[in-house]
Amino acid sequence: KNGMSSYPPAWVKRDFERFPRAQLVGGEIPWPFLTISEVPRTRVTGSLSIELLSPFSDANRDADARAFAALMRHLKAVDGRKHTVIMIQIENEVGMQGDSRDRSPVAKKAFAGPVPKELMDYLQQHKDTLIPEFRRVWEAAGFKTSGTWEEVFGQNTAADEIFMAWHFARYVGRVAEAGKAEYPLPMFVNAALPRTSTIADAVAKGPQTGKAGEFFAVGGPMDDVMDVWRAGGAQVDMLSPDAYNDFVDWCVKYDRSGNPLFIPESRGGSEGAARMLYAFGRHNAIGYSPMGIERPAAPDNDLTMSYDLIMQLAPLISEHQGNGTMSAVMLRGPTDPPQKVRVGNYTLEVAFLSPRRAAGQPSPQGTRPPAAALFIATGPDEYFAAGSGVTVSFSPNTPGPPLAGLASVEEGSFVNGRWVPGRGLAGDDSDEGLYLIMGSKKGIQYFTLYRYR
Repeated sequence: KNGMSSYPPAWVKRDFERFPRAQLVGGEIPWPFLTISEVPRTRVTGSLSIELLSPFSDANRDADARAFAALMRHLKAVDGRKHTVIMIQIENEVGMQGDSRDRSPVAKKAFAGPVPKELMDYLQQHKDTLIPEFRRVWEAAGFKTSGTWEEVFGQNTAADEIFMAWHFARYVGRVAEAGKAEYPLPMFVNAALPRTSTIADAVAKGPQTGKAGEFFAVGGPMDDVMDVWRAGGAQVDMLSPDAYNDFVDWCVKYDRSGNPLFIPESRGGSEGAARMLYAFGRHNAIGYSPMGIERPAAPDNDLTMSYDLIMQLAPLISEHQGNGTMSAVMLRGPTDPPQKVRVGNYTLEVAFLSPRRAAGQPSPQGTRPPAAALFIATGPDEYFAAGSGVTVSFSPNTPGPPLAGLASVEEGSFVNGRWVPGRGLAGDDSDEGLYLIMGSKKGIQYFTLYRYR
């Protein structure tokens, strides 16, 4: 868990000869999870074992696989009919902290040896579709088809990350394989984000061994090594980001190369409510799970309302994923500029909703929650919108009259999959037909457009 091995039973922890640990390079070793300024440092000569079972150990891997297989066997026995559990996360934020790679003797030997043929075969077969950041690393080293890790990927910490990613993927892939043999549920691995060093940074910095504390969960399923994880852990169905910061960027990075976007950890509250709509509408996400959802003393009403909207729209979302008739926008606050998205036959310009105030009154002070809206085109001029806190204007993107207006707008909800109209909106509720207005209360609106000159 979190790049460490704190959950193995005591008999495993004590038998470090049978179940060996990963090791850090000697020097000043920081304690995990503290910022660099807070880190108490210990001076160590040579290598130091850490609380992380080495992915280079067959005994570690096989014991983990046996335990996981037993779990899946039990789960099938007690839940195989009801299917309360629909997916399984293998490990949690797997990777290594404190160094760019494992410095144990067996790991050093593997690093000095050749890159496995299975990985090289995968790279050559998928050369034109590799994640661009990863492909550039291979290209910078000359697109070699064999050699040691540094010969194939360069003398920098990018080679270290790729090396660790391969071995963690092989380890986790074997665990997944054992579990699926008992009960083949979909399985995913989650990545710890963010980190202070990326694979692209490593290439730019040039040759180095890496400094303790510079890396976090190295070898985990980061976006830039997704190809390595696919090659080494094909039994894993999804690679998923624990996205707390830079949410939009991480959605983009994990919504590519055929990887289904699932957010296993993120924020709740009003920010999480906006993120959820954005992830489903813009990046075809299949799920959103906030961290600590059971912990608040009071109900998380913002999050609950967004889940309700997604539940109502689920059939439409499934129908429109990936065909250009669905998108979403998220705005962090009033200073964010309007965003344009193309949905069906129209381009939508989405802006942060400014609260109305009486003439001569100052603008309201204080922070404003993020705003988001999801849009689905169900016909040439017909749409559903879900969300709050935005205004939307429209312009055609197909031949015909150049102007677009709101023909009709109505609030409503889906009940048992059927649209039930509520109040019709016009006048002040649509700024005299100029904008679709989605106020502070989250809801669904159905609207139609028309064109004129």
